[in-house]
Amino acid sequence: MSSFNNDDVKNAIRKALKLTCEEKNEKLDESYVVQAKVYDLRTDLLSDKTNETHQALLEGYVGSLNAISAKLDSADRSAANANDSNFRSLKIDETYNLNAAFLHAYYFENIADPNSKITMDSLAYLRLARDFGTFEAWQKDFIACAMSARNGWAVTVYNGFLKRYVNVVVDLHSLNVPFFTYPVIVLDCWEHAYFRDYLSDRKKYTFAMMKQFNWDLIEKRFKRADAINKVLEKPLGD
Repeated sequence: MSSFNNDDVKNAIRKALKLTCEEKNEKLDESYVVQAKVYDLRTDLLSDKTNETHQALLEGYVGSLNAISAKLDSADRSAANANDSNFRSLKIDETYNLNAAFLHAYYFENIADPNSKITMDSLAYLRLARDFGTFEAWQKDFIACAMSARNGWAVTVYNGFLKRYVNVVVDLHSLNVPFFTYPVIVLDCWEHAYFRDYLSDRKKYTFAMMKQFNWDLIEKRFKRADAINKVLEKPLGD
């Protein structure tokens, strides 16, 4: 996943939405554009069909997010209200599709490693053992989150308020998302992620995905989270 400003892409979105500068008397200068990466998941634990349909789902969320971004750039903010507001609906849809797009990207990146291995001296292992008591305690808690998500996500995040790692249950893509967090481990718990290959056995799917977590990639996220923590520890004004 990447985010960028590109006039050609914006003009294409404007044309698709039938938004012209003459009609709105403004450009899409503030809108953002994201692009979906194509993920080649080389694993026997997910079928090719599951991967293909999941990739298409990601691209759908990205397309919706770009369209919403373009619409927001020309939305009438003067009519915003809590009861009947197109602006409010767009902002809610923006959050839903933004989280859907980037959570899927993070999920695809941190699964499907047939050579999955975590060492006890890695930063990921040390931080999880520190904040959960043991690495095994983190695993147990993470599995519980995966099993209790109502069509959503199990995510290990660095929480900037607590300055530690915690597991969270996110329902849908935008419910129960805590503020001030950075995701380091992401598991898709929607039925579309596992039903074709595991039917209703979400636990088997969860164990399979955890068995092939890409700990090399996850380690980089932990290093980034540690860098975020160092910035947060600086007094304001420094």
